[in-house]
Amino acid sequence: MIGIRIACLRSVCCASLLALALPAMAQEASGNAGQEQGGEDATGAKTLDAVTVTGTRIKRTEVAAALPVMVMQKEEIEAQGITSAEQLLQFLNVASNSADSLAANSGIAPPDTRGNNGVSGANLRGQGSDATLVLLNGRRVATHGLAGQVVDLNSIPFAAIERVEVLRDGASAVYGTDAIGGVINFITRTEFQGLSVTAGADVTQEGGGDIYRASVFGGFGDLDSDRWNVWGALSVKENKILRGVDRDFANSFQPDRGLSPDTRGPPFATVFNQTGGIIIGSLVDPEDGESRTAVNLLDLPGGPGCEAGGDLMGPYDHQIWSSSGSKYACAWDYGRARVIQQPVESSQVIGRATFKMADEHLAYLEFMGSRVESRRQFEAQQFSSSTTVSASSLDPSTWYPLNSLTQDTYDMVYDGLAAYFGEDNLAYGNPIAYRWRCIACGPREIETTTKATRLLLGFEGVIGSWDYSAGLSRAVSRAESVLAGGYYFTPQLKQILGSGLLNPFLLAGQEQSAEALAALQAASASGVQLYGGESTSTIFDASFSGGLGFELPGGEVQAAVGVDLRREEYEFTGPADAALGNAWVFGAPGDSQNYLPKVSRDVKAAFAEIYLPVFDSLEVTLAGRHDRYDGFGGTTNPKYSFKYQPADWLAFRGAYSTGFKVPSFAQLFRDSAETQYTNLDLADPATCPGGIYNPQVAGCDVQIQPDILIGGNPALEPEESKQKSFGVVIAPTANFNVSIDWWEIERLNTIRSGFDLDDMRADYDRYAANFIRDANGDILLIDQRFINTGGSLTRGIELDANLTGELWGGNYHLNLNGSYLDTYRKKDFNAEPYGDNLVGKYEPYLNLPLEWKHTLSFGWNKGAFTHTLTQVYRDGYEDYLPPGMRNGTYVPPNYDPDVDAYITYNYSLGWEVSDALKATFGIRNLLNTDPPFTLRYLDHGDGAAWESRIADPRGRSFTLQVEFNYW
Repeated sequence: MIGIRIACLRSVCCASLLALALPAMAQEASGNAGQEQGGEDATGAKTLDAVTVTGTRIKRTEVAAALPVMVMQKEEIEAQGITSAEQLLQFLNVASNSADSLAANSGIAPPDTRGNNGVSGANLRGQGSDATLVLLNGRRVATHGLAGQVVDLNSIPFAAIERVEVLRDGASAVYGTDAIGGVINFITRTEFQGLSVTAGADVTQEGGGDIYRASVFGGFGDLDSDRWNVWGALSVKENKILRGVDRDFANSFQPDRGLSPDTRGPPFATVFNQTGGIIIGSLVDPEDGESRTAVNLLDLPGGPGCEAGGDLMGPYDHQIWSSSGSKYACAWDYGRARVIQQPVESSQVIGRATFKMADEHLAYLEFMGSRVESRRQFEAQQFSSSTTVSASSLDPSTWYPLNSLTQDTYDMVYDGLAAYFGEDNLAYGNPIAYRWRCIACGPREIETTTKATRLLLGFEGVIGSWDYSAGLSRAVSRAESVLAGGYYFTPQLKQILGSGLLNPFLLAGQEQSAEALAALQAASASGVQLYGGESTSTIFDASFSGGLGFELPGGEVQAAVGVDLRREEYEFTGPADAALGNAWVFGAPGDSQNYLPKVSRDVKAAFAEIYLPVFDSLEVTLAGRHDRYDGFGGTTNPKYSFKYQPADWLAFRGAYSTGFKVPSFAQLFRDSAETQYTNLDLADPATCPGGIYNPQVAGCDVQIQPDILIGGNPALEPEESKQKSFGVVIAPTANFNVSIDWWEIERLNTIRSGFDLDDMRADYDRYAANFIRDANGDILLIDQRFINTGGSLTRGIELDANLTGELWGGNYHLNLNGSYLDTYRKKDFNAEPYGDNLVGKYEPYLNLPLEWKHTLSFGWNKGAFTHTLTQVYRDGYEDYLPPGMRNGTYVPPNYDPDVDAYITYNYSLGWEVSDALKATFGIRNLLNTDPPFTLRYLDHGDGAAWESRIADPRGRSFTLQVEFNYW
């Protein structure tokens, strides 16, 4: 609790002194557009407003609902200069700081994050974008064709959104799988008449990363008089590329603070000591007698310095990376060379035709379609010489040779080494092993095109005293990624390197020969498909809700029942040659091991909910849902919630529920494969502690080579979760209200990929079940497939406070919305205790658990003008530690173990010129605040010297949106 007080006092005091805030961008559900606001009783205390509660099938409305729901209207979103679903999620405090944005996933993705090719995800409360349910008008949309389990926010038709509702609680009892972290529901209009054209731009002050958008929204027909209405919206958007070289903070050469690029492969190559190469034995440094294994001629004493090799080069800091053998190596700032925001072009269309079949019966047809193109670009290839002879490695046949073409360059390298180290350990004529960044090869690019559609036929109305809703929909997401530059077919590339045609030892200003460039062009793999996928959902749903005809002291008992029938289909394919890996296209991030022909599963679900108004002051809601999946059976999840309102101005609420997340198709059905362990270092860890073969040690003297089992696991079960929450809502006066909610999410039986074999044999007791034995007790298989094991525990407190009143002849609204994270712990096995609390500590991948986040906003309007000023606060944390500092061998002179908080301010001015014309001007990141410095480096994610999961790399930008309504 001390931590809570410190965090909150720090933030609230700062906020109060600065007097900032905005129209409750993330306030508690305080009313939909057009709803009546609450009034005052005789004492002046405010009665709590009525709103429709999200996350329930029963149509009842109250502001202090049993579940915490945030409602964000279109006007409030636009006041922040937010133009996309991704920007909205980055603004929300309940959303986690994770690799779900176009900036945070701009690096080279491993296969399990291939969906990051232009994908933006929603991640609530740190549970992952695959455990956050995204809805459009209350119904599911297809997950991304490549990602498989994640909805791409870029496919949401944001220009047509009327409001966004965020349920900050688990909802598997209502919606089924994936609703562990919460639910985000994007809601469009149901009826529209008129024609509206909107255009806008978000232009950065420093250049790069600009955003342009335009939309047209039109509709006609009156449901009451014409008994029909048709509307449609078309929007286009372009996110321009932002490169690291365009921002000064993207600078990895800050060794005095502990940051230096961890690469010895610069544009002027570093020579490596490899068996069979130009160096034999070891190079002894005459200065101190130590051995050097990686040497760049430019960095040797008396040399011109690494900077002479080209842009972004500098000395490799061997102390930070604890590599004394690399004292004379050069590095290259590939973090600064990287694209730090992907270029994306998107277009969306959505339309709806509604027909009034009778006074209380509607039928509607809704279509949504989108096309998203991303061109993911990152730094040029690094080539590293290897002693391994194989089709996929840069073996000695590719090392820099001595021949008539290379004579001058070869002699330069030999003479440079000999001049400092002497010739005793050099072998003239042997090829040169090296590590080199091939700038002439060009940046690597992957172009991904995603097409998503959803067609929905729906019916809703009233039969007697009961409401009904039914719908049949089909949603499809197709995506394909192709290589668009910087990749080369391996056989041709190896031939080019081995011939010496490409020269890895060129200084700044020198260029490769025309013959070398022509050879690269001939070997280019541009245009080759990397992979493609398709995700499809066909859904029928129906629900009924209404009163049961009898009452409790607090009113009539109400109920809802319904069914949900769903077929899910998934396919992921690519070229067969991708199975060759680096032997096909060098460095291409293919994923042939996850190829999956079209598979499907059927889901049948039934749910029920009952609302019990026990007294005027106490209501209880009970809900339950049973989902049955082909393949692994069913799961039943209940939810119990209450609201106790002892006074008009005071309410308590709480909930308990269970949830689940089903295994993905790849986790279940990916082909299993058994491959023999070919190394000679394995012994049975049951008799040999550590499992290291040693013929001199009893129990370790029997060498084994069992098969390794990898792939999908059809025996996987759903992940499970338990959610708890308790909160209070206080509204003592008409112009002030505050809500505080405590929450906890525990996830169990989580699905994890195979454990590392070194870990398995080093800690055999924990992994014994993964060593499959025959009747004699001998190891036959080591199972490294996906398994259900371990879990996580997360707890936090969320705060929302609002103050309204009159000021300077207008009206103001002050809002503080904050999120305090108290606990984030993980464990590898179900039976083990949870590990250390990770809140406020650097995590290399996925979610970065910040202790405190808030938005503090002040909005003031008078007449046709609305001003909004907002502070966005993201807490600091303990930084990453590089190896040399972790083992205590080196401490940089200006090292700081903590990352500063990231604080930015946004301002907007809205002007309603006339009924037909409205303009909004804004400045995002008003003070042009750079992201705080961090030791984070690219080997642990995206961003170098800055944290892409927290900061917006664009800096100050100016936004302008103009909306014209023709009628």
